[in-house]
Amino acid sequence: MQTKRPPLSRERVIAAAMALADEKGAAGVTMRALATRLGVEAMSLYNHVAGREDLLDGMVDAVFGEIELPVSTADWKIAMRDRAASSRAALRRHPWAVGLMDSRSQPGPAILRHHDAVLGALRTGGFSVAMAAHAFSVIDSYLYGFVMQELSLPFTSAAELDEIAGDILSDLPADAYPHLTELITKHALKPGYEYADEFEFGLSLILDALHPDEVSSPVTSRPGSRGR
Repeated sequence: MQTKRPPLSRERVIAAAMALADEKGAAGVTMRALATRLGVEAMSLYNHVAGREDLLDGMVDAVFGEIELPVSTADWKIAMRDRAASSRAALRRHPWAVGLMDSRSQPGPAILRHHDAVLGALRTGGFSVAMAAHAFSVIDSYLYGFVMQELSLPFTSAAELDEIAGDILSDLPADAYPHLTELITKHALKPGYEYADEFEFGLSLILDALHPDEVSSPVTSRPGSRGR
């Protein structure tokens, strides 16, 4: 007896597209490949998405839907820290999303809720509108950049790091790169080292540097001026 497939819906199409992207990257998500995965004709997908761009919009919105929303009544640093951790986890689950998060011209409801909640937590924490915008931007620039770097690393475990670091050290001319050798042997190869710990260190630097009552007034130097 043939198992009856569940009917197509926008949610099911987007979920299948995300699973496909998790395996093959965003470039691997074509209407034809998606239709094959769902066991339907490609044209039937257009009853639920307008095209590939609409599909990508839905996929990115779904990733934002996986991120824990910051609570406006919480301490703003705790809210931003928890939200950054949740964002990083979502982006690690869906590596293809890093380059698409802020690229959509038609943001969906999850994106809008997320952005509004982040700004709301900052505004409740005492940030001016301008400073909330600055804080949002710098936190996300660090977050996205760290995840991109993290995902590009050639190791995913301590054992792989040990092997790669050992190969690098064995190929280095003796005493040619003393500081690099020191970093590898006295930091990266120390028991318990996790590259992921660098995320918390950098995030703390940013959050500690942000102040709700700080007024943004960048000094622009003109030719011939002394910066006054």
